[in-house]
Amino acid sequence: MIIDTHAHLDFPDYKADLESVLSRAKEADIGCIINVGTSLASSKKSVTLANRFPPVYASIGIHPHDASKVSDQDWQALESLVNEPKVIAVGETGLDYYRNRSPHDDQQRIFHKHLILAKRHNLPVIIHCRDASDDCLKILDEHKNGLLKGVVHCFSGTAEVVKKYLELGLYVSFAGPITFSNANSLREVAKSVPVERLLLETDCPFLSPQQKRGERNEPAYLSFIIPVLASIYGLSVSDIQRITTFNAHILFGIGETEYEGKIAYAIRNSLYVNLTNRCSNMCAFCMRETYPIVKGHHLGLKKEPTTEEVINAIGDPGSYNEIVFCGYGEPTERLDVLIAVAQFLKSKGKRIRLDTNGHGDLINGRSIIQELKGLIDTICISLNAETAEKYEEICKPVFGKRAYPALIQFIKDAKQTIPNVQVSIVDVPGVNVEKCEGIARELGVDFRVRNYNVLG
Repeated sequence: MIIDTHAHLDFPDYKADLESVLSRAKEADIGCIINVGTSLASSKKSVTLANRFPPVYASIGIHPHDASKVSDQDWQALESLVNEPKVIAVGETGLDYYRNRSPHDDQQRIFHKHLILAKRHNLPVIIHCRDASDDCLKILDEHKNGLLKGVVHCFSGTAEVVKKYLELGLYVSFAGPITFSNANSLREVAKSVPVERLLLETDCPFLSPQQKRGERNEPAYLSFIIPVLASIYGLSVSDIQRITTFNAHILFGIGETEYEGKIAYAIRNSLYVNLTNRCSNMCAFCMRETYPIVKGHHLGLKKEPTTEEVINAIGDPGSYNEIVFCGYGEPTERLDVLIAVAQFLKSKGKRIRLDTNGHGDLINGRSIIQELKGLIDTICISLNAETAEKYEEICKPVFGKRAYPALIQFIKDAKQTIPNVQVSIVDVPGVNVEKCEGIARELGVDFRVRNYNVLG
């Protein structure tokens, strides 16, 4: 299912064929549409549409263009809509200094009122900002006291500006312009937005994607935007659909998402196998204890799966380039299941990768690398620090001072046994990347730096 988080289906553009538009949206797997109010009248129409059509939800707000026209009576009427059952957000609100259809002071005053309303009712805010980033960020910063949540819609600014929005905890969405042939700079900006903060939108009837330029936009045209985002992020179309749907569910509380921990989960053309949530480390940078979500997949297992359950969850592995033992715990905590499943996968001719913290010998009380010979094609071992002392500080291993020397020995043993060996670190402050790379070079293995808070 896909969610269009910003549409204007109440506009006259859809007067003659709204039901056909919604039918095409359904065919394109658009499961939810947020119809965004831009005036009191538009907000009322949004509520009416939401009540009439199950896939439609409403956001109520007054666009900055009309900020100077808002009377006290208008505002009271808008506020009265906030308790309607399908009102899930406040906005579109913000600042627009490009067209300047209302004085800046009026725009800022009404923006404040929207933010106060949203926080009072624990609703996300949908933010419009055009040529007004400094003032927009200043106002948002005044309201960031733990209750501010929302999305900056149809972003078109710089990487520096989007970073500040992200630091405020906001989501970001890109509309049809991300697909334009001359939008390379915007696509570069999009790369700086974590996919976990990305939402989909059309802003229809405006901003049609490249393939439909000059035509009226509609929710079904997200199908032209999603492949471009997939290319930007190096993910599959289904990855973008799943992740952005999950993001929209978290922010707006709509749509469906899975809360049952997955045993096998796909990202790009790889299938990942989640054997356990147990781990012998409690790394400072790891979100395992607090947020067991990777690329829209929930990995919090209620119980550890048997070998048969793992194989059943994998199903036919033929379409995947690689099978990766990498869940939200340490795979070698369940070495017997890992080996049995790997043997099954090898019988199907699959390439197998193991992502591990390198504690397998300590966990199992013996050297295990020979047991993996012929089963694991690539092993990626988390080094994470250049000294034993720093490793203990960052990773907090249950094995204490024994962990780091055993990790180094495990890398040496893997180098002698496994065809492809790689060590990695997470770029957390305080880790000396050059020294870690030097250790990898001395051990004769490949080296990779993983970005903090980027999983999968």
